[in-house]
Amino acid sequence: MEYSIGELAGRFGLATHVLRHWEDVGLLSPARRTAGRRVYGTAHVTRVAEILLGKEAGFSLDELRELFVAPDRERRRDLLRGQLTQVQARIARLQLSQTLLEHALRCRHEDYQSCPHFQAMVLARLDGIDTAEALDHP
Repeated sequence: MEYSIGELAGRFGLATHVLRHWEDVGLLSPARRTAGRRVYGTAHVTRVAEILLGKEAGFSLDELRELFVAPDRERRRDLLRGQLTQVQARIARLQLSQTLLEHALRCRHEDYQSCPHFQAMVLARLDGIDTAEALDHP
């Protein structure tokens, strides 16, 4: 199946200039040009999905390009491991944020900011300690 740039972009809810930019940075290239227009194939649909998934995982466009052109499996795995470490750190920060929000919602104090457990968490954070234990109270 063949797609125009508009059809390919539309399939993913993207603007055509996004696909052009991805071409400029080396992530995507049309199968061919017909009468000056880009023509994409089924493999390009897959590549756009891979780019979007990679971006959701936190990869920059440069990092995605490096991943896509990695010379061997070991280099790809190194890049994936590095990104996994970053994703795990983001998840830990989000889990801490979730704990804080849940505590603020269930806190019995009139103002959660006056809660000793909340204050302990803030102080721990100021000291560079990520801890949710300060919030573990009924």
